[in-house]
Amino acid sequence: MPSAPHASPARRGAEAPLSPVGGEAPLSPVGGEAPLSPVGGGPDPAFVDAVEHLGGALAEAGIARLPARVFAALLATEDGRLTASELAALLGVSPAGISGAVRYLAQVRMVRRLRERGSRRDVFVVRDDAWHDVLMQKEQIYAPILAALVVARREVGEHTRAGERMQLSVEFLEFIQREMDGIARRWEEHKAARARPGGPTRSALGEAGPAPAR
Repeated sequence: MPSAPHASPARRGAEAPLSPVGGEAPLSPVGGEAPLSPVGGGPDPAFVDAVEHLGGALAEAGIARLPARVFAALLATEDGRLTASELAALLGVSPAGISGAVRYLAQVRMVRRLRERGSRRDVFVVRDDAWHDVLMQKEQIYAPILAALVVARREVGEHTRAGERMQLSVEFLEFIQREMDGIARRWEEHKAARARPGGPTRSALGEAGPAPAR
């Protein structure tokens, strides 16, 4: 696998500020390179394994394989940002492939595309709370499906068995939409709690629990 591109300390300190495409405040430059192996200077094998394992799991869940690997690489990189050329070298794919993958990820709000001021180089950034942004897109995810179900129910007949099945689907998605507001509120409460001393520090996947008492 090609070595991940990495910057010297001098380059990191001289990087231009990043200008977001969407008009948000510029990000402070902090090197976004993948961890390097102490032998040979290539990407750390543990980092590569983490990226491929997570990317494979996301692909199994239904995300196209290359966007899944790109998202995994950004998520596993220390500050969550890489350029297109860095992603291409790290994942061993063409720049054109990276372009298509990040375009999809940006559309579903899994990554943001930023640009260095005074440069034409794009940098792709994943938010720390990326999954929240993806899963809370009620209007983008559920509204088109709901509208199509309502039309289809009318076309097949509202009182047919197929129509009843579609009605149940409509009610379920409407229920999910209503519950999302409560989920978003509880998530913000959870984040506030984990930021406090003694708050929860891990997920429920075997390592959960409050921080030990001091």
